[in-house]
Amino acid sequence: MLRPRHDRLSAAECTRLFAQSVATWFGCGRSLVAPGTVGSLAAVPIHVLLRRAAPAWYWTVWSALALLGIACSQQYATSVGQDDPREVVVDEVVGALLAMGLVRGRSPAAALLSLALFRALDIAKPGPIDRVQRTGPPGFAIMADDLLAGATAGWMAALLTRR
Repeated sequence: MLRPRHDRLSAAECTRLFAQSVATWFGCGRSLVAPGTVGSLAAVPIHVLLRRAAPAWYWTVWSALALLGIACSQQYATSVGQDDPREVVVDEVVGALLAMGLVRGRSPAAALLSLALFRALDIAKPGPIDRVQRTGPPGFAIMADDLLAGATAGWMAALLTRR
């Protein structure tokens, strides 16, 4: 007689594990040292792969990651009972991609400047960047400050660099 297999995951468990993987950006958020910086650096290979693609591709991938990040952050934050868990770093990935994307036609130095400015703004959280992270449900709030920091960093880097 065959026994039923109990090692299969339910659909709910698969969804939970997927959300956890995306929210922590496949473990980057579990770094013991500077998980936000590790998450931001994880965006660099994605940027390098996409920077030569047509702008529509870059921004389509970025938009999909932003929407997926909001949903997965929401699910993960709810599952652990915290509004903004430290290990969630998909927001850093998306924010860094936004910052670097705004200077994607420029030199690698411009991309590095935008990444550095993004990290500085994300850590310092001046004015509206701090306030926006307390708006809306956790998934949106987790992402909002990084989107604003990424946009600000990208525009600052664009103003400071030449084509």
